[in-house]
Parts: sequence; structure tokens; C-alpha cells
Amino acid sequence: MSERGGVLRTRFDQLVREVAKFGAVGGAGVVVNLAVFNLVRATTELPVVRASLIANAVAIVFNYLGYRYFTYRDRDKSGRTRQLSLFLLFSLVGMVIENGILYAATYGFGWDSPLQSNVFKFFGIGVATLFRFWSYRTWVFRAIPEEREEREERDPAAESFLEHREPDAVGPRP
Repeated sequence: MSERGGVLRTRFDQLVREVAKFGAVGGAGVVVNLAVFNLVRATTELPVVRASLIANAVAIVFNYLGYRYFTYRDRDKSGRTRQLSLFLLFSLVGMVIENGILYAATYGFGWDSPLQSNVFKFFGIGVATLFRFWSYRTWVFRAIPEEREEREERDPAAESFLEHREPDAVGPRP
């Protein structure tokens, strides 16, 4: 296999692992979201979308911890305040997507039974998840730039040796 093919294969394997970890945390977050949603609906008289907003808030906290310390634990850890702010911003956008779908089903079409609410909440979670995956990996849990990784892996003694070495066939340095 060529070096380029090996690099592409490695990046593909990394993406597959990332998607699997994202899916594991997200799947657990869906369970938390739906469990809290149904618990709030069963124990209170809150309207469906308000119950969903509470469930979303609990799931957002759960997911942040899972993504930060499991899925993206190897990503750049500098700027945690910025990271948390962006995570909350994109989570809120996801919340609007998810609850917009639930709102339209409930109040636009009158689909308000517990089964219908769960189906449209689940559908909304799915649509919002596509947005969240893209935004979290692109903006929130950014990869450490490759050049920085390479620079950190270099041996300073070797670098200084290379800087002071005269070129062989090129001639003297200007």
C-alpha cells in the first residue's frame, strides 16, 4: 500500500472510531433525553415542548461530559471556556431543531398522543444529531492541527543539528 493510501486508511479508521464513540455517547444521551421527557410528562402537567426542553437540558449536560471525556478526549484542550460556550451554542441550535419538529407535529398537526410525541421527538433528535455531529467536530472539539502535532513530536536536538548543517550539493548558504 502506498504511503498516501496508508494515510487515507488511517484517517478513515479514525473517523470510523470517532463516529462510533459519538454514536455511543449520543445513543446514551438519547436514552437520557427520552427517559427524562417521559418522566416529566408522566409526573407533571407541563406541555409537551416544555417537558422536552427540560429533557434536552439534562441530555446536553450528559452529552458534554461524554463527548469531552470520551469521544474527543484526545482533542485540543486549550480554551475550555470557548469550547463550552460553542458547545452550548450549537446544542441550543440542535434544541431548536429538535423541538421545532416536535412543536410542528404537536401544535401544527395535532399529533399529541404519548406515542406520537415520542416518535416526533425521536425524529427531531435524529435531525438535530446530524447538525450537532458536524458542528461539534468542526467547531467545538477541534483536532490539534497536524503541524502542531508534528512540531511537538520533533526532537529539539535534531532540529538544532539540521539548522546548523550545511547543504551538500546546493552550495553555501546565502
